[in-house]
Amino acid sequence: MTSENATKYGRLDPMLAAIEALVRCESPSDDLAACKNVVQLASDIATRVLGTPAQIKEVEGRPVFWWGSETPEVLILAHLDTVWPHGSYSPLWEISGDVVRGPGVFDMKAGFVQALYALKGIEKVENSVALIATTDEETGSFASRALIKDLSSKSKAVLVLEASLDGKVKTGRKGTAMYKIAIHGLASHAGLEPEKGINATTEIAHIVLGLSSLENSKYGTTVVPTLMNSGNSANTVPDLAVLEIDARSFEESELKRVDAAIKSLKPKLEGARIEVTGGLNRPPLAPSSTSALYQRIEKVAKEIGMAPLGSAEVGGASDGNFAAAAGAQVLDGLGAVGGGAHAANEWVSLKTIEERSALLHAFIKDLLK
Repeated sequence: MTSENATKYGRLDPMLAAIEALVRCESPSDDLAACKNVVQLASDIATRVLGTPAQIKEVEGRPVFWWGSETPEVLILAHLDTVWPHGSYSPLWEISGDVVRGPGVFDMKAGFVQALYALKGIEKVENSVALIATTDEETGSFASRALIKDLSSKSKAVLVLEASLDGKVKTGRKGTAMYKIAIHGLASHAGLEPEKGINATTEIAHIVLGLSSLENSKYGTTVVPTLMNSGNSANTVPDLAVLEIDARSFEESELKRVDAAIKSLKPKLEGARIEVTGGLNRPPLAPSSTSALYQRIEKVAKEIGMAPLGSAEVGGASDGNFAAAAGAQVLDGLGAVGGGAHAANEWVSLKTIEERSALLHAFIKDLLK
């Protein structure tokens, strides 16, 4: 980091210092102790920024950051967990010019800090707004989804601080379904008597090759085989193979069609057995749930002198999907400007952090009129 950047963007800048602290506090979703640490740190930061600490609640065994109203008019959703295991991203923190890198900086710790600072200076904000940050979003929000749906159903606006798409807010998201398929075969010696085995690898290969037939480009329906493993030695016909599948679509009817097809798979090999677990996770976030808030934020952006934000429909899902399913008006992608979510080049644009926070501040005030 140059001396100029150190002066402009270093620890003297409280927003950036807060982001750095959260990024350095690594918080992979499956490490409960780490998630508790990051929520406690986030509460400490909230105390410094807003004057009062957050509540740290336990929801289905997971820590949740909760600042503000118990019955919010405006619900701000964030998450503090990341996809990065401890030590898997190096260096933990780096600034070069306008770019800051670190695990979870884009998805979505910078967005969380932008939200904290956006709440400053709004009169009696704690009575009408809640900032909720969960710790299981990256693994499907199984613990927090009921809370999100309940709060969303009673709010007049749900603002999701997931990262933007090149600065654009997100007005549509695909719904998701996740599956694990286990093929149970029969082991035998691969050289002496392979004909006496039932090859689980061969059976699962038939399934993999057939998944593409379930896709439908008209609705953005994708059915992607992801993780796969089989067998336990090089000279044995494998008796077990396991495949994971990621299915997504902009249409819920498509997800239901794919779900029925996967759950009705029949084995090609005599004697093989198919076991399917998983299913529908997040419903789609449709533009009908976002259009009103999108038009409103474009108006606010113009009033404060910002260029038009633009909007996009994307394949990734978020907790905004659950909020929309609960009947709420939602706007997503209000967080950081940058790129590389879940990738080794994850980054945030420093020059946009304060501007995006100021936009959110103005938007919240407008919603509370």
